[in-house]
Amino acid sequence: MGKVKYDCLKCPGYCCSYPNIHLKPKDIKRLGKHFGLSKEEAFKRFTKKGYKEDGQKKAPRVLRHKKDAYFGTICRFFDTDERRCTVYEARPEICRDFPGRKRCGYYEFLKFERDAQEDPDYIALTYNE
Repeated sequence: MGKVKYDCLKCPGYCCSYPNIHLKPKDIKRLGKHFGLSKEEAFKRFTKKGYKEDGQKKAPRVLRHKKDAYFGTICRFFDTDERRCTVYEARPEICRDFPGRKRCGYYEFLKFERDAQEDPDYIALTYNE
């Protein structure tokens, strides 16, 4: 794939705020093992029915969310103070593969906004109460 051109450690977790973070059965099993739970218990505690998207026959299982000051909600495993994944080693396949290329559009956007605002810590809010 070539050299990666972004640094997730500088991002506030845009991709973790997706409402539908799809899970496969092996992802649920991996999370269960990480927490010492059965696949069935992990299924109940960590997942919910997602939104049916175009072309899908049924709604996928997705990660549960929790409140977040920047995005409204975010993955339940995201540390909102440190802005980091708390289950990185056990994260779902979709997270492991993101963004699927050398560059991340969110990272590019973040760099642009921080330069434009002349603030190295700036985060563009997508959630306003």
